[in-house]
Amino acid sequence: MRLVNSLRPVRGEAPEVVSALRDWLAVMAEPTPLVVETSGSTGVPKRVELARHAVLASVHASARRLGASGQWLLALPAAYVAGVQVVCRSLVAGHEPVVVDGTFAEALAGMPHHRDVPLFTSLVPTQLHRLLDDPREVEALAALHTILLGGGPIDPALRRRAEDAGLHVVATYGASETAGGCVYDGHPLDGVALAIGTDGRIRIGGPTLFEGYVGDPELTERTLVDGWYLTADAGRLDEDGRLQVLGRLDDVVVSGGVNVPLPAVARRLREHPAVEVVEVLGVEDEEWGHRVVAFVVGAVVLEEVRDWVGKAHPRSWAPRQVVALDALPLLDNGKVDRRALVARADEGER
Repeated sequence: MRLVNSLRPVRGEAPEVVSALRDWLAVMAEPTPLVVETSGSTGVPKRVELARHAVLASVHASARRLGASGQWLLALPAAYVAGVQVVCRSLVAGHEPVVVDGTFAEALAGMPHHRDVPLFTSLVPTQLHRLLDDPREVEALAALHTILLGGGPIDPALRRRAEDAGLHVVATYGASETAGGCVYDGHPLDGVALAIGTDGRIRIGGPTLFEGYVGDPELTERTLVDGWYLTADAGRLDEDGRLQVLGRLDDVVVSGGVNVPLPAVARRLREHPAVEVVEVLGVEDEEWGHRVVAFVVGAVVLEEVRDWVGKAHPRSWAPRQVVALDALPLLDNGKVDRRALVARADEGER
C-alpha cells in the first residue's frame, strides 16, 4: 500500500521518489501503474497513468539510441516524468541517481571516479542557458556522456553554444503520455511510431504510451485513438523523415483577422542578437481579438522587435506589445509558466 500511495501520483522529495521507484521497479509481477501529473503550463494539470512496461520500454530504447547506459545526475524535479525517467534509467543500469542539490561541479566532485561508468543528465533549455554562463559548470558538463535537452523549444544558437563548449547534447521530444522523450534529434526511438495527421497534428504510437488519464475517461478516449496518442502539437517530417515541431496547435492565434503562428514569431526573435530568452503568446484583446505579446529577456524595444519580425515575416505577425523581464517565470519542472506571463501582459510597453 505504501508503494501504491507514494506513486499515485508521484510526489515528494527526490530521495523519497528514488526509494519508491526502486521498489516499484523491483516488484516481480507487473505493479500498479504510477501516476505523473502534467505541468499544467497551458491549463489544468492532468494525471497520466504509466505502466511499468511503458516506462521500461522507454528506458531501454533510450539506452539503445544513446549507445550506452550508466549513472544519471538528477537536476529536474523527481515527481515529473523527465525526473522519473532519470531515476529509472539510472536504477535499471544498476546505479543510484545522483541528486544535484547545488552545482554539477560539486555533485561530480563528491562522486567516486568510475571512469568506466558513463554519466548522463537531463535538462530543460533554461537550465542549460544558465549553466553555460559558469565555466566550472561547463567543465563539469563536458565530462558527461550525453545531456538530454527537452521540455520546450530549443534555440539553435543555444545548442551551437553548448556544442562549441564540448557538450554532447541530444534534443528530445515527448510528453508524460509517452513516458517522456521518445523522439531524439527528430527521429523516434526504436519501436516508437511517428506520424502527422491530416490536420498537422503529431501522432505517436508504440510501447511507451500511457494507459489513460485518471478520472477522465472522456479525455482518454479523445486522446488515445486506435493505438495512437494524439498530441496537442503541430509538426512536419522533412525529406529525411526528421520531425520538426512547429508548436502547439493552439499556438496559432487570430490577431486583427490574421492567423499568426506564435512559434514562428518566437523563433525569429531568438535570432535577434540582443534577445537572450523570449516567449511569445496571444493575449485576449478587445480591439485585436488577440494581441501578440513578446516576453523578452534582453535589451530591445517594441519598434525594434516589430521591425525585426517584419523583415522575415508579414508585418501583421509582429508583436504589438513587449514585456521586458529579468527572467521568464518557470514552473517546478522548469517549463515556462504561461499563465504567469499572461498576468504580466499589462505591465509591458505597447
